[in-house]
Amino acid sequence: MTYRMFEEKHHASIYQRYRFVPPEAIRDIILHYLERKKVQPHALAVDLGCGTGQNSRLMAPHFQEVVGIDISECQLEEARAVAGFNNITYRKGTAEELPFPDASVDLLTAASAAHWFDQQRFLLEAGRVLKPCGCMALLGFADNFRLHYGSCGDRLTDICDEFKKVLLPYTSTQVAVANTKLQELYTAIPFPDKERIECIPLKQQISVRNIVGFMESFSMYQALQRAEPDAATTLLQRTLDRFLKEMGVTSPDTLMEVTLEYFCVLASKPE
Repeated sequence: MTYRMFEEKHHASIYQRYRFVPPEAIRDIILHYLERKKVQPHALAVDLGCGTGQNSRLMAPHFQEVVGIDISECQLEEARAVAGFNNITYRKGTAEELPFPDASVDLLTAASAAHWFDQQRFLLEAGRVLKPCGCMALLGFADNFRLHYGSCGDRLTDICDEFKKVLLPYTSTQVAVANTKLQELYTAIPFPDKERIECIPLKQQISVRNIVGFMESFSMYQALQRAEPDAATTLLQRTLDRFLKEMGVTSPDTLMEVTLEYFCVLASKPE
């Protein structure tokens, strides 16, 4: 089945403000892989489940054209509102039914989205639209990120874990798929030339306000928000207050450090 998530306007705006942009290191891994497998020109990259366009914009300087595909018109509105990328277009659609001719795409990529795809239908469609030696790059991160601030980093991370524990009844099985680093999908890719790179680090400064906004963007939090809006609001505010108290600060603009580990599944279609 195709999963429909993240479609509300409020959720899309949260995604635009608070989701992490994939690190440049992972962009470089993808481009180097494509260079090894397929000669120039690199004409068309398609970003599946593009959301508000973070990954599309990361790829834009390296392709003649980038097309972002997402099921949510609200997400696409946020993406289109970012100026300065004249070679990106955004279209409503799914990863399982792509509006491209056979053998026309140089790169199919998806950032923190492939775990929502219908695996079998997506792989058939990928095999259809990719050019010979065209590449697939599916990236994401597990949800075991860590927070650091002075000597209280472990306690801050524990607060995150307790937040996620409250959300367990609202957590889709597809989140567990992401946390396996797409193991089943990787195994099912029919191309013999494939690899999975793990433990690609991202470390950055982030405000307390923004880490709470990132947590608000979780699909399971949004599920709680729809089911029990008062409980969801209380949980988010309590989490913010606990962070500030543990850090001994009053401003939600206080910076902490977050570390995550990305992974990337890479595959090249045979000639």
